[in-house]
Amino acid sequence: MPDQNRLYIHTPEWARVAERIEYVTGLTSRLNVLPFDDKAGRAALLSDIIGRPLPASVTVYPPFYTDHGLRIEFGENVFVNQNCTFYDQGGIRLGDGVLIGPKTNLISSDHPVRASERPEFITRAPITIGSGAWLGAGVTVLPGVTIGAGAVVGAGAVVTKDVPPHTLVTGPAAFERKTWDD
Repeated sequence: MPDQNRLYIHTPEWARVAERIEYVTGLTSRLNVLPFDDKAGRAALLSDIIGRPLPASVTVYPPFYTDHGLRIEFGENVFVNQNCTFYDQGGIRLGDGVLIGPKTNLISSDHPVRASERPEFITRAPITIGSGAWLGAGVTVLPGVTIGAGAVVGAGAVVTKDVPPHTLVTGPAAFERKTWDD
């Protein structure tokens, strides 16, 4: 059985993903040059990007970047500030009332650590942000992380592990050393 957390590069599936990335990059480039007061145009392009209607209570301020779009799920009353990047190949789910600060990165795909494996596949794991959570400016959330309901992630944090509900986390990620032979 194939590993659902890996997407192999030299496959027909990757070719379809690459086509989607090119298409969505075109849509986001159009989104990011719209006049700011063109709310209807912004909503239409965001709906095209995510492949379904954007909930009317969701606000996404451009510039906004994503690589796939179809794996982003917005709850109601979500606010995404300017200059955010959502790499959603692993899936990104935002619960109701989530607040995302400017320059935040939600990255649900990655490359293998071993150099010999990097040209072969990417890894994917979903990101889930619980209802009422708030991510400050410049936060980066890495693949497979769940941030619990009502949690707060302070500005500039790199989130590598799950955050329990109603918890405040701040500061850079801790470093863990691993070595390997390639």
